[in-house]
Amino acid sequence: MDFKSLGVCNWILRQLNEIGIAKPSTVQTSCIPEILKGRDCIGVAKTGSGKTLAFAIPILQTLSEDPCGVYAVILTPTRELAYQINDQFQIIGIGMGLRSCVVVGGISTSEQQLELDKRPHIVIGTPGRLADHVENNSTFSLSRVKYLVIDEADRLLGGGFSENLSTIFSALPSKRQSLLFTATNSEIVSETVKACPNNPFVWECDTAVDTKTVESLEQKFILVPVNAKNCYLMQLVLDTRSSRPRDSIMIFVKSVKLAELLDRTFKKLNVCCSSLHSNKSQKDRMAALSKFKSNHTKVLIATDIASRGLDIPEVQLVINHNVPKDPKDYVHRVGRTARAGRGGKSVTFVIPTQIGLLQAVEEHVNVKMEEWTLDENKIAEIILQVNTTFRECNIELESEDWDERRNIHKRKDQILQGLDPEVEDAKKKKVQLKEQIKFKKDRRKMIKEAEKAHKFSTPLPEAK
Repeated sequence: MDFKSLGVCNWILRQLNEIGIAKPSTVQTSCIPEILKGRDCIGVAKTGSGKTLAFAIPILQTLSEDPCGVYAVILTPTRELAYQINDQFQIIGIGMGLRSCVVVGGISTSEQQLELDKRPHIVIGTPGRLADHVENNSTFSLSRVKYLVIDEADRLLGGGFSENLSTIFSALPSKRQSLLFTATNSEIVSETVKACPNNPFVWECDTAVDTKTVESLEQKFILVPVNAKNCYLMQLVLDTRSSRPRDSIMIFVKSVKLAELLDRTFKKLNVCCSSLHSNKSQKDRMAALSKFKSNHTKVLIATDIASRGLDIPEVQLVINHNVPKDPKDYVHRVGRTARAGRGGKSVTFVIPTQIGLLQAVEEHVNVKMEEWTLDENKIAEIILQVNTTFRECNIELESEDWDERRNIHKRKDQILQGLDPEVEDAKKKKVQLKEQIKFKKDRRKMIKEAEKAHKFSTPLPEAK
């Protein structure tokens, strides 16, 4: 089946041909015709399967037939994903004079207000900043929006964005098409489907039920001692850079501070790398991502802001510095490699107390990971240097009041937005407490299921 048989118009067909896209993916084949019929749509497909074009093509086609004001709003959980989606809209819509606007944090609200005053056809943004414009920009209206797209729907609807989403939804017309796309389904997404009025079309990838990761992904784990984890990481990166110098490596870590510490440690040890985390300015974040995409740096150290949706085709190795607490986060992380039919490898570092979490991940993706080993002699040679450098970098951060500066900038941004930092902190703590309680219950359930599935004779230790 080709795009023409899906009902795609000629000018979009020519543009797709120009960029070398001739055959639609499964999610595009299934969803594009139904969206063009005017139905709400929920698409669940693995990362790298072409979900963005599945909603971009029908939106641009109907926009070209009846252009007016703000035609579509696309919501994403991260700034980087918003810019990536905007790029894809611009590439396909280049021949129709498309006007789009990215509305995310880290950019001056006054500059964004000027862009919104130009009445863009497509508004792509993160919930927090878009809600801010809805509340405080009197000239900005969403009353004529025809499409609402929620990308990475499980993340956006799963908590933390509730108040912002409520503000945005209240500004939208009731008569619209709602399109939800995600790589991992969840109860909240299923519940949202029931509220969609336009005969919702629900499509889920056939393989999403049994394996959440692609077959071309080789999945490994390494058992590491707690005090030598960074040494194992350094050795794995050095081995990869030596044996396969053209390969690109993404390293996912659990916190902003750890991402910064490892970035500084690697650079002090003459390993060229970039880092991507929320404490960087938007300019630095985009620069780091651009360097990695263009192969100027081969190693990217990132928090989970880089785990969802970002299309970086040439990542050969993903390293998990820790076992993600939520197996769905693992799916999104390793989804950065083995994209579009290519091969790839993921390696997850596991400390003894995380065995239960590893088994829960295996249960979720329905894949038994193989253990991988590194040369212990090589690690012994670098352990002192790596650990010493890491401690030096930690002392540097403390001397710079790095964490405090981050909090000051955050409070300053809140004040500029007319918010009370104390009230916002209280709200955040309340949401975090609810999420922690829910997560602990879910994790205990996952670990018990993993123990049962693997028939352990003694209970696995719960991660603290």
